Amino acid sequence: MEKGGMAQRTRVSSTRLALDDATLQGKLGPLRDLAGTWEGRGFNLIARPDFHDKANLYLQLNQTHETLTVTPIGSAIPNRGFGQDDIELFGLSYLQKIHDHFTGGALHLEPGLWITQPWTTYPPEYPPPNGWIIARMASIPHGTAVLAQGSATRFTGAPTLSPPAGTELQVGTQIYNGSKFRSFNSTPFVAKSYVINADGSSQRRTHGQIPGRPFQQYDLSNKPSAAHPRTPFATSPREPELPPQISGVPMQDVINDPIRLLQAEIGKQVQRGYTFEGFALNIATRPAVTFRLCGDTPTGHTVNTPVTGAAGGVKNILFLEGGAQGPNARTGLVYATFWIEKVTSKSRRFMQLQYAQMAVLKFPVSTLLNPPNGGPGELLELGWPHISVATLRKAF
Repeated sequence: MEKGGMAQRTRVSSTRLALDDATLQGKLGPLRDLAGTWEGRGFNLIARPDFHDKANLYLQLNQTHETLTVTPIGSAIPNRGFGQDDIELFGLSYLQKIHDHFTGGALHLEPGLWITQPWTTYPPEYPPPNGWIIARMASIPHGTAVLAQGSATRFTGAPTLSPPAGTELQVGTQIYNGSKFRSFNSTPFVAKSYVINADGSSQRRTHGQIPGRPFQQYDLSNKPSAAHPRTPFATSPREPELPPQISGVPMQDVINDPIRLLQAEIGKQVQRGYTFEGFALNIATRPAVTFRLCGDTPTGHTVNTPVTGAAGGVKNILFLEGGAQGPNARTGLVYATFWIEKVTSKSRRFMQLQYAQMAVLKFPVSTLLNPPNGGPGELLELGWPHISVATLRKAF
């Protein structure tokens, strides 16, 4: 019997020996092509508290260089059952290292695991048609542990579609081939609702959701200042020499929706005649993600986007959870799409990995532009999208 690419199980052996490569690759399913070393460039956007300067936030923008090393786990990982028979997981360990492309400064280090899981009856859990149940476990040295479950499904064609033509103020439906999510927009939102701004959003369009706060850091028509600190346009020490764009994408568009950098890379490859096929991995720490489609009003309307198999959660050390006034900067939600791509032309073939990841940070800000007596004024806890995107290729 087959279901979602996983064979019916037999009794799990108490002796765990390494499998031959062919059997192991079959057990890994869509994750088998992750094995190896990947290198490439990306972009990172994060809003973080700015305690020393007494600003509401600092908007940090980094062009990044990344190395991702992924190693298969040679044997099965048994999970002991009570309501049904034991199951076996199969997976890979990884180490992700990210630094600033221009300065070489360290930005991120993440050890973790990717695993596949067979379908189960207790609880009933099934993959999508012709898909697989997968999960990612990540440990971030800030003091955060993430478990994000989801599914892997096949895709063909360009893995990201072009955004609506025109300026940030136009609204369209951005659906990415293989991805389950609406967009990866950076606009903050009221945290208790966990309704993430999506298609066509920008600070100019959505600041009415948050009393008194059009956060000027996100609007590049406003220069950085002590009250509204932000890294330079191009995140380079040579800012005066560089136009406010990355890979031909205007920097304002990058800030509004960093996934456009992935689309720009795919667009260049399509022009060169490349074709694409592979697996899309959609994972989330919650069963569904809710998006606000802004339309022509700041409030817009919402859509609930379920993610097949999504489950898990995020845990933070006590410092990140904060005290009576709210968290320092804890992570509350993570979701992502990874595209494992076989890229082919008449004369060339290579493996490419692209991802867009949203990690929502929660910390409060003042709702007053000029608080009385220099105090913080009324505090409102917001969700701040921390977005990372990258295009990597399998290295020698």
